[in-house]
Amino acid sequence: MAMDTYMPMVRLGEPMRAGGIAQVIESKHPKYKPGDIINGLCGWQEYPVFEPNRADGVPPTKLPAHLDPALTLALSVTGLTAYFGLLDIGKPKPGETVLVSGAAGATGSIAGQIAKLKGCRVVGIAGGPDKCAWLTNTARFDAAIDYKNENVEARIGELCPKGIDVYFDNVGGEILDAALLHIAMHARVVLCGSISQYNVGDQSERYGIKNYNALTVNRGTAQGFIILDHLDRAVEGLLCLHKWVQDGKVVQEIDVQHGFENIPATLGRLFTGANLGKQILKVSDAPLPLRTSGIEKAVLAVLSAYYSRRA
Repeated sequence: MAMDTYMPMVRLGEPMRAGGIAQVIESKHPKYKPGDIINGLCGWQEYPVFEPNRADGVPPTKLPAHLDPALTLALSVTGLTAYFGLLDIGKPKPGETVLVSGAAGATGSIAGQIAKLKGCRVVGIAGGPDKCAWLTNTARFDAAIDYKNENVEARIGELCPKGIDVYFDNVGGEILDAALLHIAMHARVVLCGSISQYNVGDQSERYGIKNYNALTVNRGTAQGFIILDHLDRAVEGLLCLHKWVQDGKVVQEIDVQHGFENIPATLGRLFTGANLGKQILKVSDAPLPLRTSGIEKAVLAVLSAYYSRRA
């Protein structure tokens, strides 16, 4: 809430910040009408009010009403993060080896599956035998490393004998350090997140990367990114991901919890690894009739096919 984040800290007295999908109940803005479905920073509240010109005022995005809201929410942030992070920064090529940490999570699982679509050999790192089995049996990863029960650095060496061409990092810390020891020449390290360090309150106690010189030796690059930098292409990514899911090329696992009172406990599941895939919570059904049309569905179907072939 108040660490080195890319958005202003949550102000005292405000609801906790959170992304969500909501329905417009009342609007004084010509772009939004009652019944519209929007995606935005809804927060931990039942009735968010979106105001212009706020410091953290990411404008809500109007969504096609016929799309499944749970799937759209799952793809809208974490899915787009995987899409742009892997394709624009990782730039995977057929035959390359891609390693993904946090691979059974919402972002990592999509990143790895996109890498498979690009013809790469994909290895995932996850916690526990069940998640590792899901990666290889359902998400179609080539191999998985159980960081809770295996020596990660040794297993990377065994499973990636020619080195890692693209490392999609969601966890930071010791696992990032281990991966750096095995990067190939001209490797790309995609710095997406560092969840292993988020709960370390004292800056001095955070894990310091030791093997960064491997980037110099192997002429590799490491680049961080934020999904907010790619929002101008959000429709492209969403339609492409929806098409891949619809065609069975990508599996999006969604862990749905229920009830407004369960929001804090649901957030906690992310830090214990209790969730598989995207963690979301459903507060209620849409109270108003949905605004949609056959023409909109047809146009979006054509665009989805176009984007999925071009990606």
